[in-house]
Amino acid sequence: MNAADLADPLAAVFLVAGALLSLAAGIGVLRLPNALDRMHAVTKPQVLGVLLILLGLALRLRSPTDLGMLLLVGLFQLATAPVAAQMIGRAVYRSGRFDRNLLDVDELADR
Repeated sequence: MNAADLADPLAAVFLVAGALLSLAAGIGVLRLPNALDRMHAVTKPQVLGVLLILLGLALRLRSPTDLGMLLLVGLFQLATAPVAAQMIGRAVYRSGRFDRNLLDVDELADR
């Protein structure tokens, strides 16, 4: 059994796992009650889902040009998702569209 024979089923596993995590993120956006909870559903499983899909694609494509592009997409995803979550959290906090009883610690209450 050579590496290509092993890479294709492993790529399929990564693609399915990534798709399921992305699906879970989408369901979380629809089902969770408030914006702060939805923010976690969008950023946490979705980023891991995208990275697993990219890993599956890398195992399947194996071209240096494609691998470079997939690496860039993964890096941009890792760089932008935390910033987007921070900005969404700040916008929700500033607009007051959340239940303050859900916060354990409110570090911005003095401001």
